[in-house]
Amino acid sequence: MWEKFSFYGMKALLIYYMIRHLQFSQADASLIYGAYTGGVYLTPIFGGYIADRWLGRRRAILTGGSLMALGHFVLASESLFFPALLLIALGNGLFLPNLPSQVGDLYDEHDPRRGGSYNIYYVGVNLGALLAPLVCGTLGEVYGWHVGFGAAGIGMCLGLAIYRLGARHLPPDRARATAPADAEPPTRFTARSFLPLLLVGLAVVVFRSGYEQSGNTLAVWAETQVDRSLGDLTVPVTWMQSLNPLFVFLFTPFVVAGWRRAAARGREPSALAKMSMGAAGVALSYLMLAAVAVSHGGGRVSMTWVLAFFVVYTLAELYILPVGLGLFARMAPKGFGATVIAAWFLASFGGNLLSGVVGRQMVGLGPVGFFVLLGGITAAAALALYALRPLLQRAER
Repeated sequence: MWEKFSFYGMKALLIYYMIRHLQFSQADASLIYGAYTGGVYLTPIFGGYIADRWLGRRRAILTGGSLMALGHFVLASESLFFPALLLIALGNGLFLPNLPSQVGDLYDEHDPRRGGSYNIYYVGVNLGALLAPLVCGTLGEVYGWHVGFGAAGIGMCLGLAIYRLGARHLPPDRARATAPADAEPPTRFTARSFLPLLLVGLAVVVFRSGYEQSGNTLAVWAETQVDRSLGDLTVPVTWMQSLNPLFVFLFTPFVVAGWRRAAARGREPSALAKMSMGAAGVALSYLMLAAVAVSHGGGRVSMTWVLAFFVVYTLAELYILPVGLGLFARMAPKGFGATVIAAWFLASFGGNLLSGVVGRQMVGLGPVGFFVLLGGITAAAALALYALRPLLQRAER
């Protein structure tokens, strides 16, 4: 939770800091934002391998968290803006793939609670993401950007302290990934499972290029096009980034309970069916924003519509992101859990990097055309995920 408080606290301020303080254009800030968030998901592919082969997950988590805390504090220096982003991305690479892998090891391989555990983990993640814009965003907007960044760094330090205190309750690291002489080589797993996971990853790249606009171009649009008046109070624009994690926190228990009831009746959708529904729901949320922007003719939009957008967007998100993470974890061979989960984050890297390129299009298309574009991108990902169901089913047999 505290790691995500740190990460999302800085992220809530980043796009506004670049535009307002560093005087970057919206297009350039969007591209840098996409490159940074992409880098955050690229480094875990190496961090997972390093943990599986050398460091072990516990040391990887502690080392990564320390680098992230340092990066947040270094943001206090404008001249070190880009090195600070690099430190955070590198630290995240060691941290991000290893904590979910430890979550999976809390349960037996065939325990039905294992899949739902990632939704519970997702709630903890989003509790930190909920608090971060309220605390770091407010401090940054009221007292100065560097105060907000400093609060994010303190959050990371708290997270490291809590992890150290609770580490004795976690399962020990698995033995390093070295196979005994009589072990079956992993070729069969690779041949049967690599292609479907690769294709799912490519669909996720497309999906995330649209999905990731909520903290980028959507945040810029909300600053100028949403009526944030609440009586005599003007709601800080960074607070809107708390809506998504708030709804994750509220909706997750009901979504997981619904899946359990469906599973008890033998009617639970497959992982890819859920993911397809999730991508389609995100497409619907963007098309709803396009319709709202048309109806307001360029005027300011009520915050009620932003709330409605995040309700649909978040409910859809619960059907794709934690489900995809659980899918990759389930298909990982023993001893390579962190590495395969890192491959999921590699797909997120591609999507975030592409989101920066997509975000630059808002200037030319305008809000309506841009939201329609995002709806089309995420709808295409939904169709691709649905079409991949038979291939994945054969791989899982």
